[in-house]
Amino acid sequence: MNTAHRTYGTVVFMLVVSLIMMYFTITPSFADGSGTASSPYSVTQGIANQGSSGAVEGFIVGKPESTSSIATFNFSDDYAIAIADQANETNVNEMLFVQVPSSLRSDFGLKSNPDLIGESVVVNGSLTDYFAHAGVKSVSAIELGDGAGSGNPGDSGEEESSPYDDTYYRSAVGKTGSALKTELHMIIDDHTELSYSEVWDALRVTDEDPLNPNNVILLYSGRSQSKYENGGGVDDWNREHVWAKSHGDFGTSMGPGTDVHHLRPTDVTVNSSRGNLDFDNGGSPQSEAPGNYYDSDSWEPRESVKGDVARMIFYMAVRYEGDSGEVDLEVNDLVNNGSAPYIGKVSVLKAWNEMDPVDSFEENRNNVIYDQYQHNRNPFIDHPEWVEAIW
Repeated sequence: MNTAHRTYGTVVFMLVVSLIMMYFTITPSFADGSGTASSPYSVTQGIANQGSSGAVEGFIVGKPESTSSIATFNFSDDYAIAIADQANETNVNEMLFVQVPSSLRSDFGLKSNPDLIGESVVVNGSLTDYFAHAGVKSVSAIELGDGAGSGNPGDSGEEESSPYDDTYYRSAVGKTGSALKTELHMIIDDHTELSYSEVWDALRVTDEDPLNPNNVILLYSGRSQSKYENGGGVDDWNREHVWAKSHGDFGTSMGPGTDVHHLRPTDVTVNSSRGNLDFDNGGSPQSEAPGNYYDSDSWEPRESVKGDVARMIFYMAVRYEGDSGEVDLEVNDLVNNGSAPYIGKVSVLKAWNEMDPVDSFEENRNNVIYDQYQHNRNPFIDHPEWVEAIW
């Protein structure tokens, strides 16, 4: 009898082991590592080690859409991927949201490569919140893994670098918080100022359509329009102050009122709709500029320029600090700021900075302003991670 029980127990034990082995064959997961090239972290470790940097390996399970959701098909862009320890993971809390840098989107963005779903990748970067969710940013490398928890992630994760770090930003690199804000102000202060009439000609160059040199791209609508169809007509373009000039009451005076880093060509009627609204999510659609929404106290721009808007606002908050008789501009987490020298919501602008990474149009614009007009740069285009370092 005892022998029969032992035999039965052995059979049950072997069956359980077989089922466990079958489960892990069907749904592989990654073992813990040390975060190095030869031993990447698992996603679970990556979540636990937010605030550090290193290599993480996981399966691509979708594209982040919000703090609590991912898309698994019909991907809208190549900006981000979600990875998990198991290829069939559906719990967003068990995932890392990875910001895909522009140089890697053609290879690892899901709009361009939907077949990557279920593939294992090794990601090297800074383990920090993305989409207000555990994530990986400042990514230096993404490579296909071998599906078994090891791979070659390339170079170790570091802060994003700029060709101006050893010259223009030399005194700011390595600083954080108020010390970084103060140093950046000193660097970008005292730029060459334009008159308000000179802004017309500057915008014809800074916002030139890369596919049609006779046109400019309008910020909110995305429409390509003749450089010389500007003025006050309903279908003309005019000079939009992204930091609304009534927020601080600086008007069109030289300095903040003519700073091309935040002046953009926009459709006249769309500009009127935006008015001096603060920035936030939600509202009713703007019929002439699809993808833009507004209500009585806020404006939400289209997806592909949300980061542009955020980085322009953060530039203004650093460039204008109240010295030399200039207005002191600051971001806050409110709407309805009226004529006070504030614009919100900073929490939303920070999220937009992460959601919409810097693109080639924005980089070119920064270079043109620096080389040809004001001879200062928007540091948050060169180093978008400095937004989080300051705010």
